[in-house]
Amino acid sequence: MAETSYRSRRAVRIENDQIRLTVLVEGGHIAEFTDQASGVNPLWTPPWPSIEPSAWDPARTPAYGSDAESRLLAGIMGHNLCLDLFGGPSPEEHAAGISVHGEASVLPYEIESAGGALTARLRLPASQLAFERRIRLEGRIARFTETVENLSAWDRPIAWTQHVTLGPPFVVPGETEFRAPATLSKVVESDFTGGMGYMETGAEFVWPFVPHKDGGTVDMRVFPALEVSAAFSTHLMDADGGHAFFLAWSPETKTLFGYVWDSTDFPWLGIWEENRCRAHHPWNGNTITRGMEFGASPFPETRRAMIERGSLFGEAGYRWIAARSSATVRYSAFIDTADSIPDQPHIAASNS
Repeated sequence: MAETSYRSRRAVRIENDQIRLTVLVEGGHIAEFTDQASGVNPLWTPPWPSIEPSAWDPARTPAYGSDAESRLLAGIMGHNLCLDLFGGPSPEEHAAGISVHGEASVLPYEIESAGGALTARLRLPASQLAFERRIRLEGRIARFTETVENLSAWDRPIAWTQHVTLGPPFVVPGETEFRAPATLSKVVESDFTGGMGYMETGAEFVWPFVPHKDGGTVDMRVFPALEVSAAFSTHLMDADGGHAFFLAWSPETKTLFGYVWDSTDFPWLGIWEENRCRAHHPWNGNTITRGMEFGASPFPETRRAMIERGSLFGEAGYRWIAARSSATVRYSAFIDTADSIPDQPHIAASNS
């Protein structure tokens, strides 16, 4: 393994003459998916200094806070894996050492790389799961193969979400555009925005026109041109097409970025928006992101809430992994230049 440093973090990098991909050792985050020609990296780099999750301490590193998400926020970047929790732990789980989005977001990975391929492995001791992610570069496309193995003697219901977060300078309010084959949609059922959100809490709708809390609708295909906003909504992917996807396009840089996956593996796309709303540490009111989070669960919530919800719109809200068995998924990501955003991704990215 040729370990390197990325923004003062331990990392491993693979690249070809068209794209560069960097994975952080602690947390396994895909921090960089850069177009070599333009230098554009659409993935979110938080505006606060990044540290290794193992270095976080509520007394010595107070800038990251001292709650259930602080260890994650200290080291998060770009594409974060949520396994086997999507959302926050219960108070009892937090007291036992579990942070937001689960162990896979904060533990160190064993990473091997050679040429245009990388393999990252991890054991989750509390969850009794083993995880492996293989990434292979082909031109402008990264091919992902992920396997989750249940090490226990019990069938397990799990959350499994690819928390892909985009940020500046790729994301610009009022400019950056998005596309996805979404159908039925729902706004999160509680207001976490402190009154700064614009979506009607708990509203059900048909993509892309979300009801505004003051009446009318908002087209979610463009990041809203608001000074301050926040939101989370979930979207059921169109299963008829087989492959689900999201596309994101920057008019300023003419950069097109997207992921393609099997809708039977990940039927849900959660869209999270943070636009200078959260004022507490480490957000400090200056963070702009849009999370395009595809996975097995519709909403970020506790394990108990996920299981009690069960399903939404007739689609399951979690995935079963049988005792001492494994499950494998495949998906792709790509970056390219484009003068406008298409309604479908390039066919080459669909052949995952």
